Amino acid sequence: MRMHNPSDIQPAPHLYALIPCAGCGSRAGTSIPKQYQPVAGLAMIWHTLSAFVKCASIRRILLVLAPQDSWFARHSPPYDLDMHSVTPAYVGGNSRAESVRNGLLHLQAHGAQPPDWVLVHDAARCLITPQQIAQLIDACRNDRVGGLLALPLSDTLKAQATQPPQQDDGPRVDATLARNDKWLAQTPQMFRLGVLLQALESGLQHAPEQITDESSAVEQLGLQPLLVSGSPQNFKITYPEDFALAEAVLQTRLGRTG
Repeated sequence: MRMHNPSDIQPAPHLYALIPCAGCGSRAGTSIPKQYQPVAGLAMIWHTLSAFVKCASIRRILLVLAPQDSWFARHSPPYDLDMHSVTPAYVGGNSRAESVRNGLLHLQAHGAQPPDWVLVHDAARCLITPQQIAQLIDACRNDRVGGLLALPLSDTLKAQATQPPQQDDGPRVDATLARNDKWLAQTPQMFRLGVLLQALESGLQHAPEQITDESSAVEQLGLQPLLVSGSPQNFKITYPEDFALAEAVLQTRLGRTG
């Protein structure tokens, strides 16, 4: 019987979170980058970070900022937000995919290893909860690929006609699509650092327009990420009216009314 050498034992992969926060959010209609827009009394980014710092299994949270970002330093975190595990890195790129790729390289340069897990999350999904993050970690930690939070599509899905029969005042329906196998992707999305870095570098080189999230890049490697059922409240703030909805949800969670 072969005796195990202690040096043969591989350490368990670490967990990292990476939050790209380098965009300007032009569709949100705000005068400042939307991640710094107040929601329920706090800049949106603090709500997002608050959920992640409460997950003890996450070793480090990397906040990827634009190189020219001057807003982060102006916004002090709330007194009860423990920032010791949060590292800002001013390495954001011209696209989300570039920002995530640059963030992965930053993690790697500071000790993260290819087998380590990285949870990538939209800064503008500020309603994420520690429970939802833990649910994704539990589902994916022993998975061969990794996965993402997502919601089965419940609404009827229409395809727009590319060539309407006549010139008129708006787009027309071309077809109703089957929805039984359709899911709405959310974040976090959890993949091995080495796999995700390979996927993003390949995608950015060959077909950057096809990278709409981390899963889409991983799929281009021929892998099939796991779909983990998420929450309708974990929506991405994109348009001006989304702020009021997020505010209402947060106020309810905080026990405030009126």
